[in-house]
Amino acid sequence: MKREHYASFLSDLALLIQDEHDEISVLANVAAALKESFGFFWVGFYLVKEKEGSAPQLYLGPFQGPTACYRIAYGRGVCGSAWKQRQTLVVPDVEEFPGHIACSSLSRSEIVVPIYNKSFEVVGVLDIDSTELGTFDDIDRQYLEQLCQLLSKNLY
Repeated sequence: MKREHYASFLSDLALLIQDEHDEISVLANVAAALKESFGFFWVGFYLVKEKEGSAPQLYLGPFQGPTACYRIAYGRGVCGSAWKQRQTLVVPDVEEFPGHIACSSLSRSEIVVPIYNKSFEVVGVLDIDSTELGTFDDIDRQYLEQLCQLLSKNLY
């Protein structure tokens, strides 16, 4: 059932974003569509930005859910670790993740998927949180990675 839901969602999403290339607009609609379709607690994007005089960080981008952290350093928390490791991280229990950044005490499990540009540099991450333990599995990883590949192809 979950696999079919994702397959249908990705098909619809591809149509939704195919003719739009504005990063913020697309990411905002993707966050809203994911939250609406799957009922996740928090869905959003953190984007890699380098501000003058400081190292690159992940900055809060479009999201759906309660307020969130503004910036995340490279290698910090689940998002910064996924950026550094350049791979999807599935965390069944955020309390057991060393250095987890608790933007909300209600978050219990999390998945973070890197987004790449054409040079295969990480330009951001998709971050999804759940209030339940063990929400995310290999099916989520597989389809959310496909979603991020679609975003990469369309935007970056």
